Formats: sequence, structure tokens, C-alpha cells
Amino acid sequence: MDKNISPKILESYIVTPQQGRIRLSDFAPGTFSSLNSVKSTKKAIKNGRVLINGKRGYSGDYILGGESICLLSDEEPTNRPKIELDIEVCYEDDYLAIVNKPAGILVSGNKRFTLQNALSTVLKSSLSGDALRWPEPIHRLDYPTSGGLLVGKTTQATLLLNKMFEERKIIKQYLAVTIGKQDALGIVQDEVDEKQAKSEYKVLQSLPSERFGFLNLVQLTLHTGRRHQLRIHMAGIGNPILGDVTYGSEGLILKGKGLYLHSYSLGFIHPITNEEINVVVAPPKKFLKLFGEVFGELA
Repeated sequence: MDKNISPKILESYIVTPQQGRIRLSDFAPGTFSSLNSVKSTKKAIKNGRVLINGKRGYSGDYILGGESICLLSDEEPTNRPKIELDIEVCYEDDYLAIVNKPAGILVSGNKRFTLQNALSTVLKSSLSGDALRWPEPIHRLDYPTSGGLLVGKTTQATLLLNKMFEERKIIKQYLAVTIGKQDALGIVQDEVDEKQAKSEYKVLQSLPSERFGFLNLVQLTLHTGRRHQLRIHMAGIGNPILGDVTYGSEGLILKGKGLYLHSYSLGFIHPITNEEINVVVAPPKKFLKLFGEVFGELA
């Protein structure tokens, strides 16, 4: 990759199958919302801001379908706020990392106090030729959710990991504590924001509770990634997640302890090395206080 290309990814798409091959110069106009004219799109290609499968795209390159195509920023800022956070690094190599996001912090955004602004202080700099100036979160976790977060450290790895998420090749499992009597196994496919959504659950242990009836330690598998999907799905079947002030049942909202939802494991094939990656991220102590004996069996 050319050194003058900024590594900040503005937009990234997977090309749908085409009826025939089409040149990038003809395909790209109208593809990126950040570019509002044919002229600006052609200029972006000329300046090396359009990548095809992680490599610089040229006007005459052919698009067939299935490619990962992305737009890089025109001029990346030279400064980004840095904050110090005590963040556990669960896995790291030269291309990607998995960190344990604390509850009560935004992954990214315009605010100074975000996980993204702390990543460069806890991760090692990549030695790869297409290293990102700042590590890039690949997905999002809600503000009150803790646990494993996947981070890209190079342009190619970030593109490929985004594609893997879109193709559902990354297995994400969560742990939650839910309220009320719950079936041992289940699949929920109710739409979220009028979009297809699928969550799978397995109850690992249930405890009687004077206040809540039952508290359940539940393993959740996320098959799609809609906003608040797990919280909405659990509430929808009558088993809201403990501590959920948004979707919880009136009179049964536990306050002051936070949300009992944790990104517990990530499993995928490494996009660069083809190594099988399976990382388990230990849950917060509040989980252990309720179901401590179970986690010895899960480890």
C-alpha cells in the first residue's frame, strides 16, 4: 500500500454479484455517501483513497462482485486525544487484538473519554507496512456492556475482519443474567428495527430469587448484530437482562449494579495467518458473586 494513503476508513462495503465485469471508474460513482459527485469519486480513486480487497484501486480495475471496497479519508488528523485506562489485552499480534472493554465507557464517538482513544496506550504498534496510525474497533458494544472487543491494527486486517462480520464468520458469545423462569434452550428471531435478527440462548444455571422469582445465567450466541439486539430479544420473551433500565420490567430493575451483559468469547479464523482464534474473556466480579461455581466449569 502506498505510504501517502491515509489508513482511516470512512466507508466499507462488500460488492454484490455483478452481471458482468465493470471498471472501478464506472462502479464507484454513487457507491460512497461521502462522495457526492462523479468528479469527486474519480479524484478519490486518482489519489489512492479507494481500496479493493485492501489494495489500492485504479480506474481500470475490474469489479466482479464479492470484493471488499472501501474509501479512506482524504486527510487524517495528526492528533487524537489519548486517555489512560486500565484495559486488559486478551489477545494481540501484529494485525489485530482483543481487549476487555469495561462497562460504562463508549467504544468510540466524538467524546474524549472513549475506549478507542485509549487503545494506542495499551496496544503495541504494528510493524506491518499498512499499519493503522490508531487501532480501530471492528464492532461495537453498548455503553453498559463489558467484555471482548475485536480491534484492527492494519488496514488489510480491518477490511477483512469487517467482511467476516458481514458474512457472519465471527462467532460471538455473551453471558447474561436474566430474570424470571426461562426455557433451557431457545432461538429468538423477532425483528429489531424492522430488520432480521437472530439470537440463540442456553440457560447454564438458574437460582431462585425472592425478588425476581429466578435469576438465570444464560449463554447467548449473536447471529446478527442489531443495536441492543440481545437486550430486546431477552425482554421480548419475558426474561429481561438484570440491570437493564431501558428494556427491563417495571418494578424489577436492579439499580446501581449496571447491566449484567458481558461479551464472553470470540471465535474466528485469523484473516492473515489462518490460525484458529478462540478467546474467552472472564466476566466481572458481579457475575462471579451470583454464579461463581459455574465459571470453573466453563474455563
